[in-house]
Amino acid sequence: MNPRRAYRVWQRHVKVYTKLYLSSLTLNFIEPILYLTAMGMGLGVFVKEMGGVPYINYIAPGIVAYSSMFATSGECTYGTFVRMTFQKTFDAILATPVNLNDLVAGEIMWGATKSALYGTVILAAISAMGLVGSPMVLAAIPVLFISGLIFAELAIMYVSMVRGIDWFNYYFTLVITPMFLFSGVFFPLSGLPAWVEKVAFFMPLYHLVNVLRELSQGRWPVGDILWLTVVAALIAPYPFRLMRRRIMSRG
Repeated sequence: MNPRRAYRVWQRHVKVYTKLYLSSLTLNFIEPILYLTAMGMGLGVFVKEMGGVPYINYIAPGIVAYSSMFATSGECTYGTFVRMTFQKTFDAILATPVNLNDLVAGEIMWGATKSALYGTVILAAISAMGLVGSPMVLAAIPVLFISGLIFAELAIMYVSMVRGIDWFNYYFTLVITPMFLFSGVFFPLSGLPAWVEKVAFFMPLYHLVNVLRELSQGRWPVGDILWLTVVAALIAPYPFRLMRRRIMSRG
């Protein structure tokens, strides 16, 4: 894999995104703010505190984490599949000196970039609303990129195995939604059966939520940051292998 060529793939995606970012960013901004308003101000009337802080402050870091996950997952499932299958962008790129490893690396980097971008936008919003208790939360921005690598890698692995765009309904229903509901975004998992927390430990969103929540309260979640970094590295080879098998099977 040539980093310079992978960067060119990333640069191509950035250039396309700059033409569409207003509509895309607005939609991805409104949904998490609606969640924050409805749950924080609505349910927050009945749930005064959680974890020693007002309920809206408790869920705000989780909304940031969810937003970053969803942005990357959408980009590296539907976006990657459309570029590969319908737009034939992959074919055009592979007709240049860029090889498949460069292409996949560029896709992953772009997915991680969207994770950091959208997470940072929502982080700025909740900070402006006074829902962040410590400036240490700024340290979460590179962690959003690292977790974005995981979400991008998982999504591209799934893309490499499906034959139709309808199959992404399964991915979002059986992977993304359970992570959203059972990663501590809206409530601590300690009140659920012990096995739920054990399963949640293997979900990247669970650790990202912990990172954002701890940093927003001025604490360093070293273990969760380490978990995300190690997992991103461990699964990194598989999108390349699976996508190579997928592309070769077409020919």
